[in-house]
Amino acid sequence: MAELKIRDDRPAGRLEAFDGDTFVGVVIYSVLDDEPHALVAVHTIVEEAHEGKGIAAALVREFYAIAAGEDVPVVPLCPYAAAWAERHPDEAPVAPADVVRAAKRRLKATPDLW
Repeated sequence: MAELKIRDDRPAGRLEAFDGDTFVGVVIYSVLDDEPHALVAVHTIVEEAHEGKGIAAALVREFYAIAAGEDVPVVPLCPYAAAWAERHPDEAPVAPADVVRAAKRRLKATPDLW
């Protein structure tokens, strides 16, 4: 694998990973713009041929780093992101309960976006 490149496409809600020019994975996410502000991880997907190479972990780690840089919490509604956060509490602070509730309400109200 060449050097993994991660690109944030905020308008599309996609944090994408590339091996060279080859797309290899993505975190699909939402931004809570209203109070409370947060980044919400909805799905983490790695192309089958690239599974087991740490790509999902690199994507979720970068997602948390972006949120930290913006001083907003992450709500990991994606099962992979939630499991990763549990294994890395030093890198993945738990979002406040009101933020989690707001993220779940938005996901329920707009299921066809995901």
